[in-house]
Amino acid sequence: MTASDAKNKFGQLLELARSGPVRIQKQGRDVAIVLSPDEFRRIAEAAGGSVNPLVEKLHAESASRWAKVYEALAK
Repeated sequence: MTASDAKNKFGQLLELARSGPVRIQKQGRDVAIVLSPDEFRRIAEAAGGSVNPLVEKLHAESASRWAKVYEALAK
């Protein structure tokens, strides 16, 4: 998915991420991968739980801060 499509179709992006990782590209280069929380946990557990604690903290803060936006866009 292009970065522009991700921005303009955020609800669709969230739905796609529920079924598998979604690559976001800008000018033909991968710039991000959006994962469902379950997929993130599965990867973290497979890595022996070695996800940087700062990444987990920032993820939790972002999810909390933007929860209403994510919910509205997912409709």
